[in-house]
Amino acid sequence: MQYGICALSIVPIRSATDHSSEMVSQILYGEHFKILVQRKSWSQIRMALDGCEGWVSNEQIFTITEQEYQEIEKSENKKCVSDLVSYIETENNILIPIVLGATINTVTILKHTYEGYSTFSESSKSNLINTALLYLNAPYLWGGRTPFGLDCSGFTQMVYKINGYNLLRKAGEQATQGTALSFIEESEVGDLAFFDNSEGTIDHVGIIMGDNYIIHVYGKVRIDRLDHTGIFNTELGNYTHKLRVIKKIV
Repeated sequence: MQYGICALSIVPIRSATDHSSEMVSQILYGEHFKILVQRKSWSQIRMALDGCEGWVSNEQIFTITEQEYQEIEKSENKKCVSDLVSYIETENNILIPIVLGATINTVTILKHTYEGYSTFSESSKSNLINTALLYLNAPYLWGGRTPFGLDCSGFTQMVYKINGYNLLRKAGEQATQGTALSFIEESEVGDLAFFDNSEGTIDHVGIIMGDNYIIHVYGKVRIDRLDHTGIFNTELGNYTHKLRVIKKIV
């Protein structure tokens, strides 16, 4: 088996071996993965962070050894970029922009340097909302995980990742993590609220704020009201999402 790491700002993970196929997720700078299948132009990969699988162009893969992969896995010093946009410098003194949530404890493997701000280890649960607010008004983008476009579960995953906690990739997967709460009144700021569609499938997630508010992605990262029914959008004057369950992850 081969192993890789993202040496670019953002790399799309596609559902098929075609640049026009669905983007199921993104790899951010410094994130590592296993290469499951390698073809002439594309490789199927599995993300170490969340197990997400898909296809990546071979032109956008930087391979590493199994030993380097294992060293990353064992490392407790997992730093994330805490600025919206920052830069790493290559050994040839070329600057590459990287975004909020990129992993920079792996820069030595890539022979890069980073002198910006970062977070590491597990932050206080109270800091989750401060991080979430950095994404406010970021546009919705299916499969996205950056301040320039992200989906609901990409948003919650990145907020938790930056603070040192791992979430799976999709809303339904994230709903399998943590401890379920019986009532909203039992929840704390930073807990996750999950919502289902008319078929009973969980398809949305957001982060609970104080005073019955929630921050989530609906067209953009926005703040709306939350109650036992679900999310109430004051601009539209109606409920946009039906509450299914609240989970305490931290």
